[in-house]
Amino acid sequence: MDSVTKKVMAFKDESGSRDDMQPTYPMPTATTTASSSTTLITTDKNTMVGFDEQLTRLLDKLTGQRSNRQIIPIVGMGGIGKTTLAQNAYEHSLILHHFDIRTWVTVSQKYNVKQLLLQLLSRQSCETDEHLLGQELHKMLWGRRYLIVIDDIWSIEAWDKVSGFFPDNNNGSRIVVTTRISNVATHFDSSLFELSFLDEDQSWKLLCKKAFGHADCPSKLVDIGKEIVQKCKGLPLAICVIGGLLGRSHMTQKYWKNISKDLISILNSREDGNCSSILSLSYTYLPAHLKPCFLYMGIFPEDDEIRVSQLIKLWVAEGFIKSNESQSLEEIARGYLNNLIDRNLILKQLGSNGRIKFCRIHDLLRDLSLKVAQKDEFICVMEDIQQGVERGRRIVCNEKNLQAKYRSQVLHTLQLPSLTRTLVTHMDGRFSNNRLMRVMSFNCGAKKKYLRRHIVDQVNMRYLAYNKRTRFLVVKLPSSINVLWNLQTIIIRKNKIKAPSEIWEMRQLRHVDIYELHLPDPPQSGDQQQHEFVLQNLQTLKNVVNFVWSEEACKRVVNVRKLQIEYDSHSKNSKDYLLYNICHLHKLESLTCLPYSVHNLLQKLTFPSSLKKLYLVGTKVHWKDLTIIGSLPNLEVLNLDDVSAVEPVWNPVEGEFLRLKYLFISYIDLVQWNADSSHFPVLEKLFLTQMYKLEEVPLDIGEIPTLGFLQLLECSESAAISAMRIAEEQENNGNEELQVRVVFDSKEKFESFQEKMKQSADDHINFTRNNFQAMMF
Repeated sequence: MDSVTKKVMAFKDESGSRDDMQPTYPMPTATTTASSSTTLITTDKNTMVGFDEQLTRLLDKLTGQRSNRQIIPIVGMGGIGKTTLAQNAYEHSLILHHFDIRTWVTVSQKYNVKQLLLQLLSRQSCETDEHLLGQELHKMLWGRRYLIVIDDIWSIEAWDKVSGFFPDNNNGSRIVVTTRISNVATHFDSSLFELSFLDEDQSWKLLCKKAFGHADCPSKLVDIGKEIVQKCKGLPLAICVIGGLLGRSHMTQKYWKNISKDLISILNSREDGNCSSILSLSYTYLPAHLKPCFLYMGIFPEDDEIRVSQLIKLWVAEGFIKSNESQSLEEIARGYLNNLIDRNLILKQLGSNGRIKFCRIHDLLRDLSLKVAQKDEFICVMEDIQQGVERGRRIVCNEKNLQAKYRSQVLHTLQLPSLTRTLVTHMDGRFSNNRLMRVMSFNCGAKKKYLRRHIVDQVNMRYLAYNKRTRFLVVKLPSSINVLWNLQTIIIRKNKIKAPSEIWEMRQLRHVDIYELHLPDPPQSGDQQQHEFVLQNLQTLKNVVNFVWSEEACKRVVNVRKLQIEYDSHSKNSKDYLLYNICHLHKLESLTCLPYSVHNLLQKLTFPSSLKKLYLVGTKVHWKDLTIIGSLPNLEVLNLDDVSAVEPVWNPVEGEFLRLKYLFISYIDLVQWNADSSHFPVLEKLFLTQMYKLEEVPLDIGEIPTLGFLQLLECSESAAISAMRIAEEQENNGNEELQVRVVFDSKEKFESFQEKMKQSADDHINFTRNNFQAMMF
């Protein structure tokens, strides 16, 4: 529909041009004024709270000594305060006297270059073409010091169409650009202002200013007022809208409690606050392929920390991802996610390898996605028994959102034949008998026989996530499992699964993530059928227990990227596992190995050169054998957990771990670690946990130029003191990037650490250094 609309609009525009007429559809225009812009968060600049530092920096940039023309981008999500910050600078008395010309123009995604130029020239209409108007603008600005604010720009293309008409007079002219799109801001190749959410104290001050002006909040309303502020999650737009409402409301606890209860719906319905319309612009201007991905965020509970890998698997299963020849569906989906993050619609949280591991969505944006999704019948979120729910294509039924009196009726409703393709529920496990189901994610209470018998009824299933709170001993999947020929993702938590040999015939499998997977040897096949059962799409295989890695097995999963293997105490003799064949998995990037019954693991396991992440848990190693790991050319993340070291001293070898960025060492009886900056040349983060015998962290570790974070958790006091010395030395040397944190597991150890530091000869060490933090767990 978006594509059709775009073509229709283009046709109308073209027709209008031929007839020398204005288009008949509404055309967004820009506004130019010396004192205000179009819709702002607030027209009272005194209500700006929390951006004092940014305002000072912005004024310094605007009036700084650099004479060349500068472009100053301000970036952040809708409602974060970009326009407010720009306006406070624009109207500042210092700016009024500093520039000869000041102009404010607001640009939408559907911009019109001629209209922009006319507004920059303060003219209503003109028969002159764009090029002549641009020349006229250039002539007007030539030789004068000017400030132009381009508010709410959505694309680089819009900038490129007008930027050539802004001369560089070498007299300190400035251009401020506000945008919701991070990629647009970084295009200008200059330091940007990236606005973040307000903290609780700043949020409270802003609410009070909007609601009470210069007066104080009545004491009886403070507690409920702070509860309201907390629900706004630091978004200035939301705080200003609700503050304006409260300022005109009854000053009673009962009324304010009602406001708090219905806060999100109020914010999205207040036309005078314009909160919903401002945020909805971000959705309206999304490309068509990103819209379903954004709307799908509504299936996750409020304030949920969403695992990116799970989100991507769901997008793929739902069919939202458009394939191409050069990338996998998951890689394309990550690009979609990054695009939504760049547009400040989704908030990110990085993992150990620097990639985005978790994401979340602001409550107001989640409410927006649900509002649009339910209006368009894209998603049906059940909070009670709703008319026509059985016709919903995607049904979300979270137990905490469901009123208790409706639960039994909802369970019955979910049994009805329907058009449902997706069911996400935290209810117990009586499921819809719809054979057209494609995505099913459920928790707790499912009967054991579902996995044994009824799983094969869902012949069109693409995604199955099954999370059972209690553990079964072993569940044997039926031999007819291969009838699920569409199945891409299967996730089974807290269950031991015994798979039949037919699982090797499920060629659409992309991700297998099971608590304990007992996988049979692949069946031998003739030469003519050798490639028929290769699982070409399989990327994730976790957690395979006691499996023998024959050459045949490696050929079946040749494209796997994430692998987790485990060998328990009841397994066969270790010589039968053929771990050296894992080197044939040439696309393997992440390997987790729990070799509880495998001795001399590093002599038996051969790693592929493609490996980027390695987790070793519960094994015995000689430190000298880590040369095998250190020589891996692409290794970026190493996690050694509960590893029994034969020697108490580790002497790393120079020339190894050349690309290692993240090092995690936990619960190892290491005493001395003789390392310096040459041994881990690009290390960025170092985590040491429960290193009770470690005497000290090597002082030269702090000299690694890329090291930004060092954390000790439940380590020896002497190691904690050495970490503090590293922080002191680096701060004294001007290294403000390295942050050091020491965490103790008890108050007694924390106080003992402080006391010993005071009594030591090194009592000059300052506990309050900016780059050091000591705390209790």
